[in-house]
Amino acid sequence: MSLRSSIAITAGKSSYWFLHKFRHGGTSFPGKLALALDPKVLRTLAKDYDIVVITGTNGKTLTTALTVKALKAKYTQILTNPSGSNMIQGITGAFLTAQKGTNGKKLAVLETDEANVPIICQYVTPKAFVLTNIFRDQMDRYGEIYTTYDKIIAGIKMAPEATIIANGDAPIFNSKKLPNPTIYYGFNNQPDQEQMAPANTDGLLCPKCQHILHYKQRSYSNLGKYYCPNCSFARPELTYQMTQIVDQTPASSTFVINGQEVTLHIGGTYNIYNALAAFSVASFFGVEPQASARMLSDKDEKVFGRQEVIRLGEKEVTLILVKNPVGLDQVLQMIKTDQEPFSLAVLLNANYADGIDTSWIWDGRFEDLPFARIPAVLAGGERYKDIAFRLRVAGVSEDRFAERPDLDDVLAYIKHMPTDHVYVLATYTAVLQLREKLANEGYIEGGMD
Repeated sequence: MSLRSSIAITAGKSSYWFLHKFRHGGTSFPGKLALALDPKVLRTLAKDYDIVVITGTNGKTLTTALTVKALKAKYTQILTNPSGSNMIQGITGAFLTAQKGTNGKKLAVLETDEANVPIICQYVTPKAFVLTNIFRDQMDRYGEIYTTYDKIIAGIKMAPEATIIANGDAPIFNSKKLPNPTIYYGFNNQPDQEQMAPANTDGLLCPKCQHILHYKQRSYSNLGKYYCPNCSFARPELTYQMTQIVDQTPASSTFVINGQEVTLHIGGTYNIYNALAAFSVASFFGVEPQASARMLSDKDEKVFGRQEVIRLGEKEVTLILVKNPVGLDQVLQMIKTDQEPFSLAVLLNANYADGIDTSWIWDGRFEDLPFARIPAVLAGGERYKDIAFRLRVAGVSEDRFAERPDLDDVLAYIKHMPTDHVYVLATYTAVLQLREKLANEGYIEGGMD
């Protein structure tokens, strides 16, 4: 280790200690400080690890958490970045704070921002890349989905021997030939039936001949058993398959992967994909299928802002991150199936980490929500006027509707909503702000982690 690296690591660790001793934490600053002192410090920190990079538009944080959970059936030393701080400074911070192990293989399972994949791969050589999906998201940062995929590929090309574990239901992950060994996972739980995706869905053109893709099975958006009716392009063979959905509620899903029944204690069809990815990674590292299913079914599941249940006085508040059209729409489709009464709050920010473009809120089908049996709806956040207008257009009646730009007022209003259960949908920085406020008031431990 060079003197420069040693100083950078010491400074980073010291700042982490201070932030967690005297503040409410902080995941990015220690890494940012270490990188300022030694831009190559990550190479030193990560040199003894087998590294899994998990990236894509939606599902990175939960897939990372579930992957760590499944791998713990076999491995005891797993480094990860659980708070969703997924750029190089946050990942560096995760290595800075890793506990020293005594023996055994050292694994690092890293949620990684799509644009940061090539940045990270300058300093580490992953053993595997996990690709969840690519949807339209933060267009001010990423552009269209093909631009996003190009950023990821730039990183993958730096590690041509790493295995790609990709969502086989996403056509984009089969669109370019790479030298890497590739494993695909996906859904195969419906009878084949000729169908097409809705016309405004992204990524429906065949990458070989530009004809519109057709489907034999489709889960949502552009994901499914696709094929081109004009050429040979089609979904690749799946190694890991979800073959049956046994039961679903807004808070859980029971399904079958490669003959193993899994009960995931978090709702949404989109989260079944995350569990399927985790199962695939664990199998790649030699975890027995029964052990993976058992670990994934463990009820102790709490992930920062991802259907996180928080007690707020007498209320049970389910906090859900929303950040792009497909993710938002899937959350709306999930909560509308709740058979119990609930209230709804939507907090919209448009900072850099959220994406400054808020037009995506119009692609979520708020109109599908059963507003007639939702007695209270709240619009909040820094862009509360935008989400308030969207909700009014969707059909929220004025006698059930409120606008609260101030976060203290938001919390006060939620406490007096007429139902015991409240769903709070919030963009990334709104989640951070809300959790910090809840930590300051003693409702949760820690705000930013």
